[in-house]
Amino acid sequence: MMQVLELNRANSGANVGLLMGMHRLRRKVFKDRLEWAVSLTGDLEMDRYDALDASYLIVKEGNSVLGSVRLLPTTGPNMLADTFPELLDGGSAPSCNLIAESSRFCVDTTATDTITEGGLRQATFMLFAAMLEWGRARDLRAIATVTDVRMERILRRAGWPLDRLGKPRKLGVTVAVAGLLPIEPAALEAIRTNGGLVVPVLATRH
Repeated sequence: MMQVLELNRANSGANVGLLMGMHRLRRKVFKDRLEWAVSLTGDLEMDRYDALDASYLIVKEGNSVLGSVRLLPTTGPNMLADTFPELLDGGSAPSCNLIAESSRFCVDTTATDTITEGGLRQATFMLFAAMLEWGRARDLRAIATVTDVRMERILRRAGWPLDRLGKPRKLGVTVAVAGLLPIEPAALEAIRTNGGLVVPVLATRH
């Protein structure tokens, strides 16, 4: 049975296996499959933002990591402000206690064979719902993100459209876009309905 856990500085020491599984999945997705120019440490993908006060939402089944996303405050260093500011078309990056940033969203497509009627994987819907639940628990207004246009289409199909902060640009081997994902009850309801989810998905104890 799949479930979503939050890992952070307080509990990552007790969940090292899941944390390492997440970094291995990130290498598998971003380096091996997508061929992005990412930082590697052995068989792990990790970067300088992982050394900050990050929270991770991890979809797991047993001890296997099936998907993950990283969440950072926009009031400190983050990918949109410090790595990809050109995606803002000259605008300022969000820097607010009411807006977090998501990055490194990934799902193991070789291990997740549960597909919804809309053609998306159950783990994808679970991560989207967990992000919304996590944001609502913190009274956030939105989650900022840098993603590729393929993921932008997936978000739209799932029921959580991205509000663009700039036009798409070619970055390396992908076409990337920055935007805001609103933390709204309607978005969570759409994700839960389209994903056939039993609520809530984000575990409160782990």
